Amino acid sequence: MSMFCYQCQETSKGTGCTIRGVCGKTDDVANLQDLLIYVLKGISIYSTRAREIGVENKEINEFVVNGLFMTITNANFNKVRFIEAITKALELREVIKAELVNAGGVLDESFPECATWTGVSEEFESKSIKVGVLDTENEDVRSLRELVTYGIKGMAAYADHAYNLGFENNELYSFMQKGLAQITDDSLSVDQLVALTLECGKYGVDAMALLDGANTTTYGNPEITKVNIGVRNNPGILISGHDLKDMEELLKQTEGTGVDVYTHSEMLPANYYPAFKKYTHLVGNYGNAWWKQNSEFESFNGPILMTTNCITPPKDSYKERVYTTGATGYAGLNHIADGKDGAPKDFSDIINHAKKCSAPTEIERGEIVGGFAHNQVIALADKIVEAVKTGAIKRFFVMAGCDGRMKGREYYTDFAKELPTDTVILTAGCAKYRYNKLELGDIGGIPRVLDAGQCNDSYSLVVIAMKLQEVFGLSDINELPITYNIAWYEQKAVIVLLALLHLGVKNIHLGPTLPAFLSPNVVNVLVENFGIAPIGSVEDDIKMFMA
Repeated sequence: MSMFCYQCQETSKGTGCTIRGVCGKTDDVANLQDLLIYVLKGISIYSTRAREIGVENKEINEFVVNGLFMTITNANFNKVRFIEAITKALELREVIKAELVNAGGVLDESFPECATWTGVSEEFESKSIKVGVLDTENEDVRSLRELVTYGIKGMAAYADHAYNLGFENNELYSFMQKGLAQITDDSLSVDQLVALTLECGKYGVDAMALLDGANTTTYGNPEITKVNIGVRNNPGILISGHDLKDMEELLKQTEGTGVDVYTHSEMLPANYYPAFKKYTHLVGNYGNAWWKQNSEFESFNGPILMTTNCITPPKDSYKERVYTTGATGYAGLNHIADGKDGAPKDFSDIINHAKKCSAPTEIERGEIVGGFAHNQVIALADKIVEAVKTGAIKRFFVMAGCDGRMKGREYYTDFAKELPTDTVILTAGCAKYRYNKLELGDIGGIPRVLDAGQCNDSYSLVVIAMKLQEVFGLSDINELPITYNIAWYEQKAVIVLLALLHLGVKNIHLGPTLPAFLSPNVVNVLVENFGIAPIGSVEDDIKMFMA
């Protein structure tokens, strides 16, 4: 075993990647990611102590968020970037340690090794293999620690996007660091770790609300939009990932250049925002979910900008056309640095590259409809409520989350096809690509697939459910005719799940497999307290849900 990672749904054999990640992550990068998390825990121990006596370090807040984001599945594969981050982390740990002492704080010998280790770069790889997931021997404690860690990673992604738009919540920084510190504490019982997990869900709701406010304040509330999925004859840039600030800066810098911009995968919902509709060179969406990028990046012909996680190892045939930015990275790819002192990023290299490329090869034609975030759906509330009262709509199915490569994910396409015609699908995230191009029709003008946006926009589905609960005068959100049948892949889906559990949502079905990081005893806790269950067959599940 040269590494161990089981944070994503596709982990090898459903138990863990031990030689190379299914995602393409090499063992040295996996171990360096573990080491970065280890040092972030050390920083967080000191930072949490310092915050208790009034010392807050803004640079550390930003660094911890970015460091966590770098370790999310399919975000960064670049060994050099991780060594640089670990080196910086060790420096910052000493800074906050000194600030704690200078403010009258006390250091003691009880601090775990992650708060005191003083390794240097040549020790990284030999050290990192010893500080990973399996360093915790008790499988239930390990399971809960990893559940919190992955929830915090997902939370960090939301906080990072909000920060890029100038929105922050210091309570989120405080919890992320407190959570990282607490999972190093061997005295915490399983019950205390379960409580920490639910607390993580509470802050997950806050993180999603923060990002929702950042996006809608900056770019307006998403509107019902028909998005073109064909191409034009101009050279283009394909933008993927999730970061809307990168989208805005790219659109501004490509205006008038003769270069078109297309969204890909999770960037599709950018087409729904009013602020982006003024750009006539925003053509529409090209392609599907992240895992099809090897063929779709090939046929696009122009350069691709990866703004966040969802990179897969690129083929040599198009590798020189892929650019990374922000927390993303891959050895050998072009990287666009952050602007200095708040200045926009400089996208001139990718724009000049695009001008030399052929127009995209068309892979499909037509339109897809989206833009059903909470503001838009609440505007339709009277119509929806009337449809429910008259029986035109029998049930809503929340089919949010992630897509992936496993053949078992065909379940979600088949499930959407087989649902009764008096049901409506509420979705967010790239899971929608399993059914958002099907001809499923509408109910009295209400489309049967209501796309709220990115996985980051799952908050909209929460707001919609709470609004329906209010309108129908129900005391319990679980009394609504809503079924949660969610697909997961990576850590942002984990924080969405924890957020739903915090809000009291029960009987969530999760697939295509349950997370490998959940021990049998932890699964039992989730089943007994929240009704969590795996998916079954399409036919049996629909019968059960509609009963």
